[in-house]
Amino acid sequence: MPDLSEDVLAAARRHETAIVRFLRDLIAIPAESCREEQRCERVRQEYEKLGFDDVFFDRLGNVIARVGTGPFKILLDGHIDCVGVGDLAAWKHDPFEGEHENGKVWGRGAVDELPAIACMAYGLKVLKERGVPQDATVYLSATVMEEDCDGYCLLHLIEQEGIRPHVVVLGEPTDLNVYRGQRGRVEVTITTHGVSSHAAHSERGINALYKIAPIISDVEALSGRLPEDEFLGKGSVVVSFIECTTPSLNAVPDRARIYLDRRLTVGETVETALAELRTLPHLGDAVVELLGYDATSWRGERAKQDKFYPTWVLPEQHPLVQGVAAAAEAVLGARPAISRWSFSTNGVASMGRLGIPTVGFAPGREELAHTTDEWILVDDLVRATAVYSVIPQYLMPLRNQLSGGQRLPLKE
Repeated sequence: MPDLSEDVLAAARRHETAIVRFLRDLIAIPAESCREEQRCERVRQEYEKLGFDDVFFDRLGNVIARVGTGPFKILLDGHIDCVGVGDLAAWKHDPFEGEHENGKVWGRGAVDELPAIACMAYGLKVLKERGVPQDATVYLSATVMEEDCDGYCLLHLIEQEGIRPHVVVLGEPTDLNVYRGQRGRVEVTITTHGVSSHAAHSERGINALYKIAPIISDVEALSGRLPEDEFLGKGSVVVSFIECTTPSLNAVPDRARIYLDRRLTVGETVETALAELRTLPHLGDAVVELLGYDATSWRGERAKQDKFYPTWVLPEQHPLVQGVAAAAEAVLGARPAISRWSFSTNGVASMGRLGIPTVGFAPGREELAHTTDEWILVDDLVRATAVYSVIPQYLMPLRNQLSGGQRLPLKE
């Protein structure tokens, strides 16, 4: 157990004004996926001001900072893009003002997940002031395009930029607890084809919408019988969007398509999920297809992959889980809960695809993400900053157990 002679909470609190200012600046810059340039530039400026050893953009547009040169590599990752704001009239606080009142900061991204960007940066500042462990290198990544294609940004960083950490700590909201896994997900379409005709002679056509209606009922029934894992919860499938093509509002539609959000629990794979859909009772000649992601980042780099995001779980007794939990307990004075996310994260790449041990720790309540009521407690910003500053010290005694590089199983 490291000897923390300095009061790390007091050290973090000295930076409270700067942390809040940085977070509010980030909130004030709209940055949906593939349009993060201005927010990325603001992060780069802050990283450089804080005096890190190296600061740069990678080819995709992620903002990277580094301190230390040791062989044991720790990555603290937070995504910088946010979803849109929807109906502005539904917001009580301006989504781009970063309003600071009553000990809270409000706005789009005030939970998901700009606090992690600010707290990780100042946590690394506090660590640097105290002294980076000799054998450690700590990276910060403010990653892009996560909301569009979770994990692709980390996959690029690790596979294309050559930064392969031994462990990853994610900044998705955990309410200052430690999260160790999530369900995976797949994005799928089912398409029916018909024959168009004038609506006045509908008997001459084949209505693609009528063909897809019983398939929607099949999907609803399928969701009720999907498997359940004691830790991650139940698999699920939801029809999230429907569209059709038709010559006019006075014609029979000749094509209909539904979009499915399929959440995968432990034991499910993209292959099993697609196989279940291809045996739906009323599928007939409808076509089931796995969606693909194909976009261009703000730096002009093409991003392309299937929309499949693997399930992952790190065992509760894994040294990374226990090390981060011990760091949080040392700062917060109480043992954090060990839990999991309901939604998906960049861990689908680091742990799900590459087997790199990954956990989450961050301020903010998961259920506020993507809502019109995002807010974060300023006191939790300070406390998270303090925890980030000591995580490397708590992991260093465990580095021999954490640096084996073996791929870990999904299930304990």
